Amino acid sequence: MKRLGLLLVLAVAALVAWRLAMRAPTAPRTAALAPVPVGAAPAAIHDVAVYLDGLGTVQASASVTITPQVSGKLLKVLFHEGDNVERGQVLAMIDPRTYQAALDQVLAKKAQDQATLANDELNAARYQKLATNSYTSQQQADTAKAAVAQDKALIQQDDAQIMNARTNLSYTTITAPISGRLGIRQVDAGNVVQTSTALVVIAKLQPIDVLFTLPQQQLPQVAAAMAAGPVTILAEPQDGTAKVLDRGTLKVLDNQVDQSTGTIKLKAEFPNTGLALWPGAFVTVRLLASTVKGAVTIPAIAVQQGPDGAFVFVVQAGKAVRRAITTGTREAGLVVVTAGLKAGEEVVTDGTSRLSDGRAVTVLPPAKPAA
Repeated sequence: MKRLGLLLVLAVAALVAWRLAMRAPTAPRTAALAPVPVGAAPAAIHDVAVYLDGLGTVQASASVTITPQVSGKLLKVLFHEGDNVERGQVLAMIDPRTYQAALDQVLAKKAQDQATLANDELNAARYQKLATNSYTSQQQADTAKAAVAQDKALIQQDDAQIMNARTNLSYTTITAPISGRLGIRQVDAGNVVQTSTALVVIAKLQPIDVLFTLPQQQLPQVAAAMAAGPVTILAEPQDGTAKVLDRGTLKVLDNQVDQSTGTIKLKAEFPNTGLALWPGAFVTVRLLASTVKGAVTIPAIAVQQGPDGAFVFVVQAGKAVRRAITTGTREAGLVVVTAGLKAGEEVVTDGTSRLSDGRAVTVLPPAKPAA
C-alpha cells in the first residue's frame, strides 16, 4: 500500500509539471500582444530654409602693412599695440630735419630763379624797344627773349622739386591710411628705419569678410539665389553647435571653378558688430539658397531606413502602421516629407525598435520640461 501511494504521488507531481510546461510558452505570447508604449509627434506645416554648408576662413576686409616711405631715425611711436585707430591718425614720427633742409634749399633756388627771371624780362623789353627803333639788332632782342623763357622753365623745375621735397617731408609723419585695429609693433622708437621696414599692420575688422568654398554642383542653386536678391549668409563656430556668430550677405562669386578641387570660391561680408569673427579663424558658413514654403515636416528621428527606402510608423486607431515616404531637405532636426504623409498625422518618434507593421501601441504624453 505504501508503494502504491508513493507511485500515486509521483504521478500527480508529473501531471502538474507537464501542465506547467505546457503553460510556459503562452506567457511570452501574451506579453508580445501587449501595446508598446511609444512617443509620437504630428506632422506639421513649416517654412523650411534650405542651406548650403561650407568651410570658411575669416579675413580682414582691408589690411595694410605700415612701412616708412622715407628713411631716417624713428623719433616717436604714438600708438599702442591692439588699439583701434581712425584713418589719418598719426602713428609715428621720423626725424624731419634732413627733409626740411632739402625743402628750404629748393625754395631758395626758386627765389633765385625768380629774381633772374625779373631781370631778364626787363632786358628783353628793353632790347625789343631798341630793336624796334633800329638801335640794336633783332638777334640780341631774340636772345633776351629766349633767356626769359629759360628762366620760366627753371622756375617750373623748382616748383616740381619743391613739391617733391614737401612730399618727402610729409612722409616723416606716418598716419593711418585706413581705420582698423593695430597688430603687434615691429620697431621701437630710436631705430633707423628704411622704406622696407614694417612698423605695424592695420586690419579692418568692421565689416569683415569670410572666404569659403562650395562644390561646383551647387553653383546653379547659388546663382538662382543671387538672382532673387541679396543672399543671407550665417557664420557658425567649428565646434558643431548651432550658435550663430554673425549674419552677413554674399559679396562675391568667383568667376571660375577651381579645377584642382572642383569647388567654387565665394566671399561674404559680415558687420561683425560684436567682434565674434577674427581674421584667420575657421568657421562653418551656411548660405541660404531658398525657402520651401508650407512644407510637411516631421522630426528627423522618426524617419527609418529600410531596403526599399525611408519609412515611418504612423499611429492609426491605436496601431503602428508602416508607411513609405519620400523625404526632402533636413534642417534644425526636421525633415521635409514630399510624399507619403499628410499634415496632422502622428508618427512614432520613440520606441520604433520594438515595432512592426500593425502592432498595437500606447502613445505616451510628452515629457514635461525640467524646472
